[in-house]
Amino acid sequence: MGYVLAKAQCSDCASVSHILALSASMKVLMVQVRIWDLPTRLFHWGLVLCVTGLVITGNIGGNAMQWHFRLGYCVLTLLLFRVLWGFFGGYWSRWSHLPISPSRVWAYLQGRDRLTQFAGHNPLGSWSVIAFLLILFLQVGTGLISDDEIANMGPLSSLASGQWVALATSWHKGWGKTTLILLVCIHLLALVWYRWRKSQSLVPAMWHGDKSMSDPVVPSADHGRSRAWAVVLLSVSAMAVFGIVSMGS
Repeated sequence: MGYVLAKAQCSDCASVSHILALSASMKVLMVQVRIWDLPTRLFHWGLVLCVTGLVITGNIGGNAMQWHFRLGYCVLTLLLFRVLWGFFGGYWSRWSHLPISPSRVWAYLQGRDRLTQFAGHNPLGSWSVIAFLLILFLQVGTGLISDDEIANMGPLSSLASGQWVALATSWHKGWGKTTLILLVCIHLLALVWYRWRKSQSLVPAMWHGDKSMSDPVVPSADHGRSRAWAVVLLSVSAMAVFGIVSMGS
């Protein structure tokens, strides 16, 4: 009887040991992979600061509108850079690696896609990125030709008809601003939801660039040459914005 119990206990111990060994091996297999390159991260946080500043200065008005325009030019520079970086940037920052097809979105909602396929943005996150960029482009574009008929007018307002200026001003101060704030709130709620329901904190990876992955994925290039190329693209974007603004002079 004692022999049988001892054998059963040994069998249980072996099972536990096997589980612990498997768990340990899984932990060993987790590796840090560079997902977000430095230019992408700087773009992200730069955009956060500029958009926050735009909302604040727009609500304050008055002399703060000078900074509102300057921040708007910075946002346009960042947006143009991000469009270019989507073709030349790190692997997971490229447009070609955003899973935005309807089939991928549907599969993700049904839980049929493997998580490791979305080391970068998942399908919903990809559409969120596109929506942000589009609404920001629209906000900056309408801001360039807006005119509050008091003291502030966009640098290109003189090039547009009165009807277009009125429509742009109405959108920029009304639905455009509301839509942008709504997208920001949805983005923040998504971060909270992922942290609470899926135990995934998405913010750290956008801070230091790395994610812990159990399956091998292609890392994003993030070296001196790619960063120098990012500086070139940012400079080109800044010059393009300067040229656009100068058209109204």
